[in-house]
Amino acid sequence: MAVAPGLAGPVGTTGHGVPVMSFGHSPGTAPVAVARFPQDAPAGNPPAIGTHTHDFLVLFYAHRAHGTVVLDDRQWTVTDGDLFVIAPGQVVSFTGPPAEMAVDGWLAWFPADVLRPGTSGAYASWRAHPLLFPFARGIDRAQRLRIPAADRAGWVERFAALEAELRAGRDGYQEAALAHLTLLLVAAARLSTDVADQLRASDEPLLGAVFEVVERRYHEPISLADVAAELALTAGHLTTVVRRKTGRTVQQWITQRRMQQARLLLTGTDLTVAAISHRVGYPDVSYFIKRFRAEHRATPAQWRDAARPGARRAAPERTGRQGRTGT
Repeated sequence: MAVAPGLAGPVGTTGHGVPVMSFGHSPGTAPVAVARFPQDAPAGNPPAIGTHTHDFLVLFYAHRAHGTVVLDDRQWTVTDGDLFVIAPGQVVSFTGPPAEMAVDGWLAWFPADVLRPGTSGAYASWRAHPLLFPFARGIDRAQRLRIPAADRAGWVERFAALEAELRAGRDGYQEAALAHLTLLLVAAARLSTDVADQLRASDEPLLGAVFEVVERRYHEPISLADVAAELALTAGHLTTVVRRKTGRTVQQWITQRRMQQARLLLTGTDLTVAAISHRVGYPDVSYFIKRFRAEHRATPAQWRDAARPGARRAAPERTGRQGRTGT
């Protein structure tokens, strides 16, 4: 089975009807997941069967392979030693069962803020991190890196070490898992060239403006109408554009940013739940608790308790729960 936390399930669709998969945050678990091909690739585990996109980052390493994968309408023949870096928003599909894509391969996926918790918006902040720049190239085109034959055993060892840490769940495993992920990202960064060119942003000025407003004002009790007014656009037009391009509404993006910050404050501070509620834009504490529980299947207090040293780790889920993202 794939290692928790896995997927939260589809949270919407793009303007072309492509399902958008979201990362499944679980209390007391590390914000990174890993799976091995072909045994960890049944229906329900990433990559999902059928065309889809996602709001998290993906590393797919094909140690031994003979299949194909389609990224943003471009078909790739997967060969031994291929490393695919797949950015949020890229459309993924398959020409056959995902389990047949690689005879021996690894997949790691993690949210955009995993290495910069709470510092910037979930949709855009990852592009600024020096270890995540290989994914920036994927904004413009899918990226396949070639791992030299002499280095491939080392890549298997890195993925296996990450998986072992997540499975064991011993004290300090969250920090250790992120350290193993960092080693994978360092190795991927060293394979890439032309850093400045790969860091160029996609030509999406309206989306950039929307996420800038969300980042600056998520701690206020703002709504779609407030964002639209600041950008001098109608709420209907803004909703249509953002949903078509990202598969989510503006209000869902506001909620995601608030939940991201709430998780950080719950595990990194001693602030009361009421204080955190106000800091992330919810004047009504009861409503904050309701929204948090809907997103995480745990109350804020339960999330905090699960993150404390010695707390019992949440059990992995085999197929990923269905996530809900609302206002």
